Amino acid sequence: MEAGLPVERPKPGIIHLGLGAFFRAHGAAYVARAMEVSGGDWGIIGVSLQSPGTRDALAPQGFAYTAVEQGPEGETPRRLTVLQDVLVAPEDPQAVLEAMADPGIRIVSLTVTEKGYCHNPATGALNPDHPDIRHDLSHALPRSAPGYLVRALQLRRNRGLAPFTAMTCDNLPQNGRVLRGVVLELARRIDPDLADWIGALGRFPSTMVDRIVPATKPEDIARLAAMGITDAAPVMHEPFGQWVIEDDFVSGERPDLAAAGAELVTDVTAYEHMKLRMLNGTHSTLAYLGYLAGHETIADCAADPVFAAFVKALWRREIIPALTPPPGVDLTDYADQLFARYSNPAIRHRTWQIAMDGSQKLPQRILSTWAENHAVGRQSPGLTLAIAGWMHYISGKGVDGQPIDVRDPMAAELAARAPDGPAALLALPAIFPESVAKDLAAPVTAAHARLATHGVRASLEDLT
Repeated sequence: MEAGLPVERPKPGIIHLGLGAFFRAHGAAYVARAMEVSGGDWGIIGVSLQSPGTRDALAPQGFAYTAVEQGPEGETPRRLTVLQDVLVAPEDPQAVLEAMADPGIRIVSLTVTEKGYCHNPATGALNPDHPDIRHDLSHALPRSAPGYLVRALQLRRNRGLAPFTAMTCDNLPQNGRVLRGVVLELARRIDPDLADWIGALGRFPSTMVDRIVPATKPEDIARLAAMGITDAAPVMHEPFGQWVIEDDFVSGERPDLAAAGAELVTDVTAYEHMKLRMLNGTHSTLAYLGYLAGHETIADCAADPVFAAFVKALWRREIIPALTPPPGVDLTDYADQLFARYSNPAIRHRTWQIAMDGSQKLPQRILSTWAENHAVGRQSPGLTLAIAGWMHYISGKGVDGQPIDVRDPMAAELAARAPDGPAALLALPAIFPESVAKDLAAPVTAAHARLATHGVRASLEDLT
């Protein structure tokens, strides 16, 4: 097992909002490797925006933890000591703001999931009616991730400090631009001069992140203990990892991420479209249809010949034709790599986990591709079936009548509308732009009925 960083830890240079398993298995590992190769003080302070669970698990072990690479041939553990501390925002929001305002902090990164941006997923704009945004507009101590960024930047401006770089690592199209937009809009509502200062001096690079990180289970912890590794908060991940970053940082200050294998580019758009639509889009498709068909994991879906044929046809016929490949990338080869990753039996990525928060994910993962195909007269029956699968899933009752534990910020409204069929769900502008809803109505209603009548497998077979 690798020793990780030296015992003498670096000083903090990064604060990360939303310290979940994904960032600990992906971004933190890149930062640790960058310092191993090139040095620098880029230690990370994590911030939990909701609960103390991660802090309480990591604190007794000095915030060190094990990242376990799970490949078809076995597991490779690596000990990471890049994390310096974990703050719990609800316990002491002022302490979080003070940490973010420290001159040594040059980057604040985020993995708060799509719903954490308090925006309208269909437009990308700040939702001023979001309960956390309403709170942050009237209180100096914030609740939301955008609120923490704005108030911390306000502190830095008041103290004559430069802004930090705000770097999102979430699966949103043009994620840096979305983050910049919600931060500037919130700042403008608080103090227009502050918004002007952030807009002129702040930096919000877009990124594309890719690594499959399933939720850690008790048996993972027990298996490590049997190997002689005591860790209350390990993270599991696949061997593959990719991080593409727009090289746009305040004063150019960042870790040597290229030395760690990240790709520094001038425009991340082609990479993020490729990943959001080819990986995340098919992940969500397999999550809804696979769950409804009784498959627990993505690997189970990939091992099913009907699902395998369906997802390969989806890439070939509906997704790849709507993409411009990044320089030097063959999208057919990328699809083959994705399917190999999906087939990794060591990665138990649950369909139920991926299916969470679909109202926030659907627009960028599936609807955007559907809309572009429709605009040029290209049919999208597979994507239409995926949307119909989501509509069945969020009803809380599968096509077989079994109850579903739906986790979504709009769960109550979705459940209330689902019994009235696709038309009622298409009338939600936060998910479906009006033009898309109109064009999608007839095909998705037919696909919804087909799933109810014939089931998932027969519906998939009809398309392949």
